[in-house]
Amino acid sequence: MRLNRLLPFALLCALALPLQAREYVDIQKRLTPEQMKATGLDQLSGEQLQLLNSLLDEDRKAVVEEVRKERRDDGPRVTGTLFGGAGLEPVTSTLTGNLRGWSRGTVFALENGQRWRVIDGEYYAGKPLGGTKVTVSPGKISGWYLQVDGHNPRPKVQRAD
Repeated sequence: MRLNRLLPFALLCALALPLQAREYVDIQKRLTPEQMKATGLDQLSGEQLQLLNSLLDEDRKAVVEEVRKERRDDGPRVTGTLFGGAGLEPVTSTLTGNLRGWSRGTVFALENGQRWRVIDGEYYAGKPLGGTKVTVSPGKISGWYLQVDGHNPRPKVQRAD
């Protein structure tokens, strides 16, 4: 149980690692004397090298900040079923056709054109469920779950199209 609580934190930490800004290393420390000569940088004065390093560091910081901003704006960049896949917004629609329940492999066709396949869970409603409102929402840790209005069990589903 404790592992289930630590997994989301560990994943968020792993996602943040590429965003950690490293200290800028001066160009003359990154290049060999041969490379400095081949590029003509060995001809620059101390002031010119200092200005070049300052400009390169400012550019690096701007790129790091832009990547951070994109990550904040776009949300998690995790694919697959973790965190519900590509988007985190619940989907609300209405069932098309009649359904008396579900089990693994059952496909729910929604009026919005989406199709969702049951991958875990089963239920027998007894009466037809056609025209019923449904909400498909991401789970807390993984996958998507379909809630049929008026029915308690929520099957785990995945997109079928």
